[in-house]
Amino acid sequence: MDCLGCSLANKNDQVHVVFEDDYVCCFLDHDPYNEGHVLILPKKHIYDVEELDENTANAIMKASMLLSKAIKRLFNPDGITICQNGGIFNELTHYHMHVVPRYKDQSFATFYTGEDNYIEEGIILMETKRKLIDAVNEIIN
Repeated sequence: MDCLGCSLANKNDQVHVVFEDDYVCCFLDHDPYNEGHVLILPKKHIYDVEELDENTANAIMKASMLLSKAIKRLFNPDGITICQNGGIFNELTHYHMHVVPRYKDQSFATFYTGEDNYIEEGIILMETKRKLIDAVNEIIN
């Protein structure tokens, strides 16, 4: 696949999936802002928000709600930031939404500049993946 986002969303590249359905794949960001930072990508190629069909848009919103609940349960953040960067700011050239746990006194400007990374050394994606999958399953069931 020429599109990195398509390759990630369809698990042709290694990703740490925490939730998926027929329309979206949700996995941990490989360079997280905070532990629990998740990306939501449609499985079919979509470049920008206005290209979303109703089913995919609904699946993205439902996944963002589910993941927000799981992140709040696990990490007790002071808030959640949900964002999507379109056009020339879409570095994957594939629609994706970030779900990011946030804590007091963090400047989110650094999310876009890449200057500060608040993630602690030693946080292992596999452990975060297991915890999030368990939390998602508790909420669903």
